[in-house]
Amino acid sequence: MLSTLLLNALEFSLPLKNPVIIFSLVLFIILFAPILLQRIKVPHIIGLILAGTLVGPYGLNLLQRDSSIVLFGTVGLLYIMFLAGLEIDLSEFRKNSGKILVFGLVTFVLPLSCGVVASHYVLGYSMMSSVLLASMFSTHTLVSYPIASRYGITRNRAVTLTIGGTMITDILALLILAAISGMTKGTADAAFWVRLGGSSLVFVGLVFFGFPPVIRWFFKRFTDSVSQYIFVLAMVFLAAFLAEAAGIEAIIGAFFAGLVLNQFVPHSSPLMNRIDFVGNAFFIPFFLIGVGMLVDVSVLVKGTGALKVAGVIVVIAIATKYIAAKFTQKVFRMTPTEGDLIFGLSSSHAAATLAIILVGYNIIVGETPNGDPIRLLDEDVLNGTILLILISCAISSFQVERAARALALQEESATPGTDDSGEKILITMAYPDTVVDLVDFGLLLRPRKSTVPVYALHIVSDDEADAQEAAGKKMMDQAQMHAAATENTLLPLLRYDASRSNGIIYSIKEQKITSTLLGLHRDADADNLLGPVAAKVLESTIEELFVYQPRQPLNTLTRIVAVVPPLAEQEVGFGHWLGTLRTIAKEAGLPLALYAAPATLQALREANVTDTALNNVQYSTFENWDDFLIFSKEVRANDLFLIVSSRPGHVSYLRQLARLPYYLDRYFRENSFLLLFPHQVPAA
Repeated sequence: MLSTLLLNALEFSLPLKNPVIIFSLVLFIILFAPILLQRIKVPHIIGLILAGTLVGPYGLNLLQRDSSIVLFGTVGLLYIMFLAGLEIDLSEFRKNSGKILVFGLVTFVLPLSCGVVASHYVLGYSMMSSVLLASMFSTHTLVSYPIASRYGITRNRAVTLTIGGTMITDILALLILAAISGMTKGTADAAFWVRLGGSSLVFVGLVFFGFPPVIRWFFKRFTDSVSQYIFVLAMVFLAAFLAEAAGIEAIIGAFFAGLVLNQFVPHSSPLMNRIDFVGNAFFIPFFLIGVGMLVDVSVLVKGTGALKVAGVIVVIAIATKYIAAKFTQKVFRMTPTEGDLIFGLSSSHAAATLAIILVGYNIIVGETPNGDPIRLLDEDVLNGTILLILISCAISSFQVERAARALALQEESATPGTDDSGEKILITMAYPDTVVDLVDFGLLLRPRKSTVPVYALHIVSDDEADAQEAAGKKMMDQAQMHAAATENTLLPLLRYDASRSNGIIYSIKEQKITSTLLGLHRDADADNLLGPVAAKVLESTIEELFVYQPRQPLNTLTRIVAVVPPLAEQEVGFGHWLGTLRTIAKEAGLPLALYAAPATLQALREANVTDTALNNVQYSTFENWDDFLIFSKEVRANDLFLIVSSRPGHVSYLRQLARLPYYLDRYFRENSFLLLFPHQVPAA
């Protein structure tokens, strides 16, 4: 009896209305649609779109495209654009700004011009309707971007060009939409464009100049992972809202927020891992299912008019995007695979396309003799556009899947293996409150995707073994968990020794460590900056040694200021520490300012010129080490001050280096700084 009452209380009418059943169904679609279709080599994105079509109002009618689907779908679209801005290589973006502009204009003008001709002369629409319809051909949505992200090629120049081109095409197309909408309403006067231009400038100023101080302030003071993630999302949607308030599309705001947050969210960090996970597991699949629910395949049997319009729309939209991608490939001498990737990413039509068509469909320009409304874009265009969304997303997904896999394999084969390099990194742990900072920096010492092992070491002294062992294990657990959150592996070493310095020294020898990172000890002062442990390790080893004082999180730094002693280029470890410095600058996304004597600067330039990925490096002459205090004015609050030092008796050693402890303790105590002692061969 009770079970019957419970069943009667549940609503099983179609479409489903029970929120628990709806959410369960969506989760099962997100789980099983990619799994089932991957068995027949169909990209998971297509699986989600087809599943949305199947369960949507034009399929089995299990789900209605109600406000909840629209809400999560909008969040998913903004999330895609946010990730595009967050994962883009800013140095490549700046370096290729000219190419981005060329591609953006080509992939906008070519579809627009061909679309106007086809719409006006083939389909017979008015010039205003033809221009609005053709502007839809010019836009594209990065529906397949998650595929490129999954293959780890988001920093490829083809991806960078396409993302930049997306911004250009969407902005120009939406300007056309605003102009035509204003013309039909009689509001597109000079004052309208002045207001739009002024509000857009205010929006750009707020996001690019107002957001960074707020973001830096928050990350400096709040390290809780949940708080940081919520804060990031809040900034993204605030930027999206400000974009809409300025009269431009919300996706532009989300992308700009990603660009601003790019420097604050390291690509190998727990926060980035959480952003990727939540987006790809929940929000983006919701968007793709929502896109599928728009597709009405019955347009194929609604008469020749709908088929003719759909055919012209699909052919023009796909063909012109292909020509634009291949033109860009040829002009900029890119590989055919990169050209295919550009076409794949730029061929899918969804968000901006749908927005343009719906606005045109809702604009009434007159009435028929029967009193029926005459729309700027009729129902045939609306149905044809829905069909375009399905076909273009399918082509895009297959194309990006194939090209991304090929590029990932090429990059993997072109990257020299690091298994046999012999490099090993050791992070020493002494204080619980510095574990996160040291792990973050230690993992930054190796290039992305490197297999160089990283060890975490804690020394337990004999006199306090029990208490220190428990504290040491807790620190090791914290370090391993933090590394695992960035999808990195940290190898723990817990060593018992009467002397901490001896424990570190023998661990370096036993494990054949090539680079060691130590935190600055708590009692450091002008007379004893390194402390007895670091000083003994430095004296007893020849390997590369870093001594790090973190005053703020790595992701809140704005620049690396590095000062190098004369003749440093003659040391055997010069190439290695310079390579490590380049890795830190690239992985942290920080500009690099190098100060050295002229001969050393020339050696630095020659060594750096071979690294095409390195960008934004400033070279300045510095010779008078007696005037070291000049850096108290050069080094700003959010800089990482890096001093390349030397062991006594080597060619790059200066007597002035003995004064470094005094200078650092007196004038740079509140700065994050790094002392770097390179690998040096013992003097003969």
